[in-house]
This record gives sequence, structure tokens and C-alpha cells, in this order.
Amino acid sequence: MSGPFLLSERALSLKPSATVAVTSRALELRRQGVDVISMSVGEPDFDTPDHVKAAAIAAIESGKTKYTAVNGIPELREAISAKFARENGLEYAPDCVTVTSGGKQALFNAFFALLNPGDEVLIPAPYWVSYPEMVALTGAVPVAVPTSPESGFLLDPDELEARVTPRTRMIVLNSPGNPTGAVFPPEVLRAVAAVAQRHDLVIVTDEMYEHLVYDAEQVSIGLYAPEHTLTINGASKAYAMTGWRIGYAGGPKGVIAAMNALQSQSTSNASSVSQYATLAALSDQAHTAAFVDMARAAYRERRDRIVSGLNGLGLRTPTPQGAFYVMADTTPIHPGELEAARRILDDARVAVVPGTDFAAPGQVRLSYATSMANIEEVLRRIGGLLG
Repeated sequence: MSGPFLLSERALSLKPSATVAVTSRALELRRQGVDVISMSVGEPDFDTPDHVKAAAIAAIESGKTKYTAVNGIPELREAISAKFARENGLEYAPDCVTVTSGGKQALFNAFFALLNPGDEVLIPAPYWVSYPEMVALTGAVPVAVPTSPESGFLLDPDELEARVTPRTRMIVLNSPGNPTGAVFPPEVLRAVAAVAQRHDLVIVTDEMYEHLVYDAEQVSIGLYAPEHTLTINGASKAYAMTGWRIGYAGGPKGVIAAMNALQSQSTSNASSVSQYATLAALSDQAHTAAFVDMARAAYRERRDRIVSGLNGLGLRTPTPQGAFYVMADTTPIHPGELEAARRILDDARVAVVPGTDFAAPGQVRLSYATSMANIEEVLRRIGGLLG
């Protein structure tokens, strides 16, 4: 681009996604009428619970459609504070809680409130694609800490500590994780907390998938290092509210105040109607728990089928303990994950996400937040590709 609209160095620093070509190809095939099954979408296929939708309608009908406080309506912050105490054992007063337009904004605000240019941030890999890009936008340096399929993608605290330098400022955790579905056990979290305490590091923990755990114990690392931890969560995954765009964070009062100040100069408050809907999700515990139990049982059944099916096809796939993703080794299809994803799309008509942007070479991510019928058809199609 030339003339007055020269792009900023910050905009130019963003890495183009290696998945764009595959995604564009999938959309083009669908426009041509080709039956493509998407296993790439990172959102529940269930509809938002009825009691949550009813609360949103009631909010609209009662005129609760105006600006709110930047950090969220008091009732919701109180409900989030109570949720943290009830479900996680974390003590965050309402003024230590902020409400954001999705979990991504909570993370963005946190990184910009806490990081300076040159700071180093440790991120277990494979990782969600936005973590290193957000960190880099602040001028800080993302540092990947590798995990392996053989361990179920569990973080090794010794590997983590080996990468600590005088410039290290932060550890980013995501458990249950996207894209791997790994759930870090209490002994790992205790050890990571000890690393943070020894080196005086901040822990930013993304617990968006906390209710989607199958064969493991979900624990918040804030229990072990409360003075070092900022906890991020939201309504999107557990309550099937991705489009409502509500995230939240709990942490030290000064950090939350800085995040609020950033938000006041960017998006201002999250959607008022969505806030009242989330209030219902957190307050009506009986109906919400019934929905979460139903969804979790369905995801567990789907997980078991897709894992056994992919392994049966010779694509090594560890069993995830949480979230709704699997990481499959696609080197039998092609040594490169991007080319493997293209072949799966072009020849099997299945859209998957190559591991390139996750720092997962030779692997692709499939989401099992889809019907069992789709999973069976995907396994049939990929099986045909493998011959």
C-alpha cells in the first residue's frame, strides 16, 4: 500500500495465518455446491439455553439496552465473584472483576496492561493462535514451551523454568486447552505456580473450557499462587454463548483497574443485553448445570468415537481430557500439516485446521463440536482418502 495509507509497523508485524488458504478453499467449494463437512469450528453446536435467551428478551423488553459501567453491571460482577468462589475457590471481590466483549478482549486488555516491549512471555505449545500474536502486538516476545503428543500435551514445569530469563515477565496457561484438549493436573499447576513465585512472574490463565472436562480434575492455578494470577473466563464455551461476546477476568484490584482504563478508551462496556443473559447463566444454577451436563456427556461420546476412529485409521490421536478438539498426526497423509489439510479438504471434503499456526507440525486440529452423524461420515471420508 502506498500514498497516505501506509500501514503501521504494528499492523505489518501481524503474521498472516497459514490456515487462510485452506479456509478460503473450503468456502469456495461450498459456494460451488460441494458437500464439505467442517471440523474446524471452535464453538458449541448446541443452541444457547432457553433460560438464558429468555433473560435477554426480558432485558430488551424492560429497556436494559443502554450503556453500562465500563467494567460491567454490578449484578453480573457480583455473580462472577460468587462463581469464582463457588466453583474455583478463588476470592475475587466484585471490584476485582471486569466484564469484557469476549474472552479475547480480556486477554488483550491484560497483555496491554501488564507487558512492556522486550518482556518475554512463556506459552506452552501447541497454543491457541491468538496468544503469541497478542503478545507480539504489545512489543513483548512470545516464547514457546513445547509439549508432546506422547505426554498428552502436558506441560513439563522443568521445561518451563529452563526458558526463564531475566526478561521473562509472564506465563500464559490454557487448561483445558485449545487446540490440544490437555488438562494440566494439580501437581503440574503447583509446580508452575512455584516457578512463578520463585521468579516473580505473572500467570495469566485462560479457563474458558473449564466445564468441558471428562477424565481429569479441573483446578484453577490461582489456588496455588493467588498473588501472581489473573484468571480469564467467559460465557462462550460452557453455555454455548459464543456470539453473545461475554468474557471476564478476576485478579488484583490494580490490574483490573488498568484493564478497565484500557477498555474505556477502546470498546467501552460489553453488550448490555448479553450481560443480563450471562447473569441468568451464572445465577440460575439448576438450569445451567443441567445444560452443561447434557453438553459434556454428548462431547464425551463424540470424543471417544473420533479418537478411536482416527487411531483406527492410523492417524495417531491422543485422547484429550477436556475442551472439544483433537490433534491428529496426519503425516501418513502428507509430511506437511498444511498440505495434509489441503488433501483432506480437496479429496475427502472435510475442513480441518492445520497445526501450523498452533506450533504443531505434522498435525491438524478437528473439532468434535458437531453431530455424531458428521463424525461418522468424516471418518468414512478420511478412511477413503487413506485407501
